Amino acid sequence: MSRNQEEIVSMFNKIAKTYDLANRILSMGIDKLWRAKACNMVFSFYNKQHIDTIVDVACGTGDLMIDWKNIASNNTITLDKIIGIDPSVGMMEVGKTKIQDGIFIEAGAENLPLDNESADIISISYGIRNVVKRQEALEEFARVLKPNGILVILEFTKNDKNDLAAKITNFYMHRIMPVIGGLISGDSEAYMYLPASIDSFITTKEMINELKSVGLEPIFTQGYSFDMSTTFIARKI
Repeated sequence: MSRNQEEIVSMFNKIAKTYDLANRILSMGIDKLWRAKACNMVFSFYNKQHIDTIVDVACGTGDLMIDWKNIASNNTITLDKIIGIDPSVGMMEVGKTKIQDGIFIEAGAENLPLDNESADIISISYGIRNVVKRQEALEEFARVLKPNGILVILEFTKNDKNDLAAKITNFYMHRIMPVIGGLISGDSEAYMYLPASIDSFITTKEMINELKSVGLEPIFTQGYSFDMSTTFIARKI
């Protein structure tokens, strides 16, 4: 179920209003734990009490932007600015209702309208899989990050194992998720795209190699919930 970038953006525009509800139900809220853990780890690795700019790419409805703000506050970290970037206007419109003072910019990951070495941290949560020009996006992340800046990616990666856990995950993704997602959103095709996009995505090892190829050195990689979700943290070298 290959789609071009315009088709993917259009799909997210269509499901934007029900996206948060569907996401909470389908992930059973576990995605919030994955994101919070990633934020705390990034702050620990970066080890600064004042951060100028965090850029959340493929920000969607702004959940991770909210997490960054709240977790920075919990860690007594001063965060001056967080910028959300996404090509889906529909998703960002929902985000603006949740973050009234947020900075949202319509743009793709492969063409960030930001200065060189201007971001302390860049995050992309369950979005890199939907970027058709992934190599260009990774190069953009490396360009925009400050020296020693941190990139964090959370993503559903392809599980190339054939054990029981992988089979359970595969059944849930292909049989359960499209039905529930379709009922909530009224667009079952969008939730058939999700498992198909995971099947066609790269493995954890391949992602690590792609990060290294653009000068982003992985410093932490961890799979969660039967490797359904993987967190990658890399430092610009």
